[in-house]
Amino acid sequence: MYSVVIVLIVLAAVLMCLIVLIQESKGGGLAAGFSNLNAMGGVRKTTDFVEKATWGLAIAMVVLSIAAAYLIPAQQTVGSVMENAPVQTAAPALPNPTQQTTAPAPVADEEPAAEGAEAPAAE
Repeated sequence: MYSVVIVLIVLAAVLMCLIVLIQESKGGGLAAGFSNLNAMGGVRKTTDFVEKATWGLAIAMVVLSIAAAYLIPAQQTVGSVMENAPVQTAAPALPNPTQQTTAPAPVADEEPAAEGAEAPAAE
């Protein structure tokens, strides 16, 4: 049923686009190409039909959208989300940063060579 409502919404949207393009605007719009239809039904009757069709499609789209919101298929889940969550194991304890577990590095007498400079050759 949900798929049928969605198809009807898309159909109404496409028809709405076409009817809005047909409507006569201040500049003439695409309605100038339908002059033979205006001559048959009269300009006033054609304008009334297009306006009523626009309002009808707009109302249909609103009603179908509300119907689609109520017809959204619900997921079939059993239990809560937390019951389906993966179990996490306890992380290993991190060493205390205030305790020093290694011996301090010896202090060198000389400054290290700058990057790109060659170290002096050992004798």
